[in-house]
Parts: sequence; structure tokens; C-alpha cells
Amino acid sequence: MPHSSDSSDSSSFSHSSSSSKQESSDDMRKVQRREKNRIAAQKSRQRQTQKADTLHVESEDLERQNAALRREIKQLTEELKHFSAMLTSHETHCSILHTQPSVPSEVIYTPLSFHQTHISSPCFQH
Repeated sequence: MPHSSDSSDSSSFSHSSSSSKQESSDDMRKVQRREKNRIAAQKSRQRQTQKADTLHVESEDLERQNAALRREIKQLTEELKHFSAMLTSHETHCSILHTQPSVPSEVIYTPLSFHQTHISSPCFQH
């Protein structure tokens, strides 16, 4: 009987050794998986930070463009006021406009007919 007991102990030791190797292998895989996950999370955070930085730069650029466009709108609005006032002032003194028969404004202000003859008239060259 003692012999069979030794055999049993031997297989128990072998099973214990195999189980220990399995646990060690599982632990190693867990460590590797955690390390891989840590690296992936770090890369993800870096990409997220890079994306936020890119969006911030783009936002600042768009703000500058917006400010420039607002300045241009303001300038063009001022020019429009100036030219409208100039036109109104001119229309009140222009003899050509007062001597022509009543014609719809669409006809009077066509770019190729009225302005070419009107600009060359002495009345416009004050």
C-alpha cells in the first residue's frame, strides 16, 4: 500500500505543479493584457488631446476670420452709406434726371445705358 500512496502523492504534486504553471501563465497574460490596455488608453488620451488642440487652433483661426469679415462688413456698409449719400446729393442737382421724361427706375439705372451717357455728361463732372 505505501507504494500506491507514493504514486498518488506524485500525481498530486504533478497536478499541483501543472496548476501552478497554469496560474503563472494566466498571471502573465493578465499583466500583458493590462500593459497593452494601459498603452492603448495612453494613446487614446494623446489622440484626444491632439484633437482638442487642433480644434482649438481651428477655432482661433475661425475667430480671426470672423473678426476680419466683420471689419469688412463695417467698411462696406460705410462705403454704401457714403455712395448712397453721394448719389442722393447728385440726383437733386442733376439736370439730366430732371429733364428726362418719366421712365421707370429699372430703365434709368441700367448699367450700360444710363451710366455710360450720364457719366460723360458735364453735370456729373463737377
